[in-house]
Amino acid sequence: MLGIIPQNGRSDECLLAGKWAAPTYYDLRVHDRALAAEELQTARLSLHRPADVDIESIFAIHSDPETCLHNPSDALARFEEAEALYQCWDEQWRRCGYGYWVVRHRGSDQQLGFCGIKPMDLGGMRVLNLFYRFATPAWGQGIASEAAAAVTKWAFRYLPEMPIIARVRPANIGSRRVAIKAGLSRAEHLDGIGYDGFDWIYAAKLPG
Repeated sequence: MLGIIPQNGRSDECLLAGKWAAPTYYDLRVHDRALAAEELQTARLSLHRPADVDIESIFAIHSDPETCLHNPSDALARFEEAEALYQCWDEQWRRCGYGYWVVRHRGSDQQLGFCGIKPMDLGGMRVLNLFYRFATPAWGQGIASEAAAAVTKWAFRYLPEMPIIARVRPANIGSRRVAIKAGLSRAEHLDGIGYDGFDWIYAAKLPG
């Protein structure tokens, strides 16, 4: 099970070398605030903008060594780090009108994990980075794929000019499968060194 963890990339660019810093958002806002989807739904799942009640789950998931096996730089050791990470996510929502969603089964209060998009720079190109990380009890049920597909579908519709990428550690087979099921394809020419080693890039809507 350790080789198929559904996760991708760092949880947020706010976390650099153990320090919190302000992220760069560029001018990638959903200008019509009515389109700022604070809730998405799929056949099984409900995706909501995180609230402060979700901080405990942020900490629980990011302090589990299994969920951060392939991206240890994402691991949180103190609850205060989860509070700071939540503030970073919330700041993106306030600035951009989109961000990371907390994922639950429809009709349930139990947090399964987190999935969303964040603007970033990749080799001088502005892109949306697709992120997904889920608690271990949610693995192996297609939940990460279903959530990631809902997020990319939303981004394709409301941010159509933006490429979407997923940064995946090569050994993370589960993450690779999620990226493909979300509509992304391998983009070997964008592969490179990430925070925790060499990253494979999956992408959709690349220019040219």
